[in-house]
Amino acid sequence: MNETTADATDAATAAVRRWAEAAPDAVLLDGFHALKHALRFGARVHLAVASDKDAVLALAADLADDLVGELAGRLVEIPARTLRELVPRVHPTGVAALAAAPGRQEQLDALARLPRRSPVVVLDNPRNLGNVGAVVRLAAGFGATGVVTTGDLDPWHPNAVRAGAGLHYATAVARLPVDGLPPGPLYALDPEGEDIRSLALPDDALLAFGSERHGISPELRARADRLVALPMRPQVSSYNLATSVAMALFHWGGPAAP
Repeated sequence: MNETTADATDAATAAVRRWAEAAPDAVLLDGFHALKHALRFGARVHLAVASDKDAVLALAADLADDLVGELAGRLVEIPARTLRELVPRVHPTGVAALAAAPGRQEQLDALARLPRRSPVVVLDNPRNLGNVGAVVRLAAGFGATGVVTTGDLDPWHPNAVRAGAGLHYATAVARLPVDGLPPGPLYALDPEGEDIRSLALPDDALLAFGSERHGISPELRARADRLVALPMRPQVSSYNLATSVAMALFHWGGPAAP
């Protein structure tokens, strides 16, 4: 084994040890785009690994040239087999990282801060982690203040973070009880509500969405200031959750000006 190979082996071994030590309290960033967005939005990344560092840097040169230097310094190359042992489902880009979870109080403060320049999206007892991640991605893109979930699903679950492409770090994301929602007028999406096209959504609104199967819970419906309906062709039963959120945020007005 030459000196270069020995150094690489030692670095990989150290990375695996650090991964094991950090994993219990860290957020898994699964794939290049999750790591890219987390770095852009200030995540404190403990460790980033790749099975082919040169390929990842080439990808960064094409898609995120602002991060090439940082990734070159951060990424540790480990064998593909070792990466498969660390991550349950390796992303096609062959990249994974561990980052510090954002402070819960900081997230809650961001959600509760008034006046708000953009709505908070409330997902009432969501059942699908991929849908939660897709909504976080939409909320970040539209410049929403944040995403709140009720119920037992963890919005920071690795599958939700993967679906959100790391954009959990670009907006506030928290799980709260219905009676602990941030302040603001509550607009609940419901088929019996007013047509959304007939009203303006205020910047400080809470936009609440139920599951595709069950809709808004009675508890949240009772707290709503207004019920709002999306336009829908007769005999079509529902929209996908992320589609509904996108329609409502687009009606609100789109990304806030920088």
